[in-house]
Amino acid sequence: MYIPTLDLPLMWDSLPYLLSGLSYTVGIAVVSFLGGNVLGIMLTFLGMLENPIIRGFVRGYLSFLRGVPALVLLFLLYFGLPYQLSALSAAIICFTLTSSAFIGEIYRGSIAGVDRGQFDAAYALGLSFTKTMRLIILPQAFRISVPALSNVAMDLLKGTSLAAMITIPDIFQKAKIVGGRTFDYMSMYVLVAIIYWLLCILIEAGQKRLEQHFSKRFAASETVRQ
Repeated sequence: MYIPTLDLPLMWDSLPYLLSGLSYTVGIAVVSFLGGNVLGIMLTFLGMLENPIIRGFVRGYLSFLRGVPALVLLFLLYFGLPYQLSALSAAIICFTLTSSAFIGEIYRGSIAGVDRGQFDAAYALGLSFTKTMRLIILPQAFRISVPALSNVAMDLLKGTSLAAMITIPDIFQKAKIVGGRTFDYMSMYVLVAIIYWLLCILIEAGQKRLEQHFSKRFAASETVRQ
């Protein structure tokens, strides 16, 4: 009977090799998160338009990409298109699209959470819609959305492990290679789990720093008003 054990020397010796794939893991996650934010904000603005066709398109986009597994979309982009995307391009496009759907809903809810009086006050001062959103509404909405955005960032970081399915040499793919060579998948998968966990701890730390920063700014602005 097979009893799984952890080979600590193997884990330590394999750590540099696994970390050599960290640039792919973090790079895909960062680029996709930034792209997802840009698309998410655009979708939020489009969803605020009165045009029923555009609003219907936005609702369909959000519903489809929130309901389709990322692995299915990844395979569609890499294997299903009439022209061949590179594995890296397919991964970035896939995770950008999927994250944009969730981020778009986060921003929509955050903007809805801003007091309507903020809009009215800005318009009373003669500010355009663009300036109102950029200078007044979006900063407040971003403060509200920080915890939810950090959850998306963590899910996106962990989700990049799916890129190993299309041969991206990320840390998960490296762990699979070492596990196949040594027949010790247990040790490698525990090691890669710890690496993902530590990366998520860094995201949590960034979230707390942002929350503290916005809390101080909000407290300062409240003091000025009083």
